[in-house]
Amino acid sequence: MEAALIIFALMVLFTFLGLGVYATVKVVQATKRGVDRTITQARRTVEDTTLRAKSFGQVGVTGALAQLRLDLRTSMRSTQQALQDGVRADASLQESIVLFERLSAHGRELDDELKRLEQDPDRGRIAERLPDLRERTAKIKQAADSLRWAARDRAQRFAEDDLSTLSAQIEVESDALRDWSREPVDDLAAAAAAWDAAQANGAAAGPVGGANPGATPSAAPGATAGGWGAEPPQAALNPAAPAPQYPWQKTRRPESTT
Repeated sequence: MEAALIIFALMVLFTFLGLGVYATVKVVQATKRGVDRTITQARRTVEDTTLRAKSFGQVGVTGALAQLRLDLRTSMRSTQQALQDGVRADASLQESIVLFERLSAHGRELDDELKRLEQDPDRGRIAERLPDLRERTAKIKQAADSLRWAARDRAQRFAEDDLSTLSAQIEVESDALRDWSREPVDDLAAAAAAWDAAQANGAAAGPVGGANPGATPSAAPGATAGGWGAEPPQAALNPAAPAPQYPWQKTRRPESTT
């Protein structure tokens, strides 16, 4: 018995230790991802600030390359953010995200090339390639802008349709709430008319034409008490036979005259 308790206690201890190690690993991984994300954002901010400084502070090839990189990175980052925000509410944007990933490969390739050219001392050769670099940058930027604005237009259209439907429903409900002047008045008028009709019908069912209420109405010629088409009574021609006497009935004694 004691050995079983010891084994059970060890199993519980190892279970808690395993859960603790697992939780520690998850926390370390989450912390590492947070640190990596922070480092990436900080590096991106430094690079963007450096590119702005170069594009404004330097002229010639160096300033042109910095401006191309800044325009490319700004457009791609804005499009990525717009698609990631939109796909949470609209799953159909998933295909757009796949297309953007393919476009991002070309964008990263161009950004790396522009970054290498910034360190190239042959400014003449770079100046010759600037038209082609501007064209490639414009194509990628135009594609990214198209995806971004299409996603925003789609979200705005859905919002407008939902608002229009909601407004129509609210108008119908508002009209129903304002229709207070018809139902109560009409109900009271209908009830009063029904009461008056009932009273009029009850009065019409009484004596008609000023006849005496106590008088017995005479039967019309050819009419019978049994209804339409019944045979007339034969009381005058065939007198009724006397009622039969039964043994249990008492015989009425004649009254004495004395």
